Amino acid sequence: MITRAGAGPLRRLVVLRHAKSAWPVGVADHERPLAPRGRRDAPAAGRALAEADCLPDLALCSTAVRARQTWELAAAQWGTPPPVRLDGRLYGADVPELLEAVREVPDQVATLLLIGHNPGLEELVLELAGDSLDGALDDVRTKFPTSAVAILAWHGTNWEELAPGAALLTDMVVPRGKKKA
Repeated sequence: MITRAGAGPLRRLVVLRHAKSAWPVGVADHERPLAPRGRRDAPAAGRALAEADCLPDLALCSTAVRARQTWELAAAQWGTPPPVRLDGRLYGADVPELLEAVREVPDQVATLLLIGHNPGLEELVLELAGDSLDGALDDVRTKFPTSAVAILAWHGTNWEELAPGAALLTDMVVPRGKKKA
């Protein structure tokens, strides 16, 4: 059930889990780069957002290498990428930390892209979504894999108003890039 979020303009929170990462020996977790599959999937995520007419006004991105690379490859699919804020709080963040970062977003941002990590992102989507379209909430509960994109929509005058159960999960997709033959 959706909790009434109040009046105000339509806002969208686009949650993107970083693409598949590599596990090189001796590399700290924060410094792990994307794996070849991740380098294919991240641009597919960018194309999926463009095709859905869901390009962000601002991106908040974890400082981890794999998240930053996901951002760079996804945003390269758009004519003019929006500004990005790298935020160290998003690395390993739980729901309260993620909400704190989101609630600091300026009021003029209508669509926000949040790029980070599980389990925090999956838990955030489940916390904010009061309902979903086409079984998207069940899809997130089943699995929120690398490169997964969840789109949450809600009405509010500012990001501080975003509350648990107040959003509608309008879509959840897992874009995948194709291997070259």
